[in-house]
Amino acid sequence: MAEMKPSTPGTAGETYETRRRTQRVQIIMPVLVRGKPGKEFFEEPTHTVTVNANGCLVLMATPAKRGQAVSLVNAKTAEELPCKVVFVGQRDGAKVQVGLEFGEASPLFWRITFPPEDWDPSQRKKATAPSQPSPLPRPQQK
Repeated sequence: MAEMKPSTPGTAGETYETRRRTQRVQIIMPVLVRGKPGKEFFEEPTHTVTVNANGCLVLMATPAKRGQAVSLVNAKTAEELPCKVVFVGQRDGAKVQVGLEFGEASPLFWRITFPPEDWDPSQRKKATAPSQPSPLPRPQQK
């Protein structure tokens, strides 16, 4: 995934990760992006790459321009929020990564629980192989 760089330089030693307002979660969620970049209205069903309380990163085939006003619809809840395009990545095949920012922070839009601030992804619980069930005791014969 392409890293979004801050538009203004931070203090010495500050990284974009430490400047981020809210934690990103990599999750694929179905969404609908609506907009009217010119005279033509568009609706594009797509999915998220990452989400946070302030917006998301989606893959889009429809051309988008930085600063463009769009709306984002959560396909599961039909909730719709106004957004603006804040990042347009390089085209990769038919789609491009597009960063969308909500008009105001809306962490409940995603209907997920975000990890705590001090969460370390490297300590994430790994899926384990299912354990073998213990054999059932045989019924006793009388």
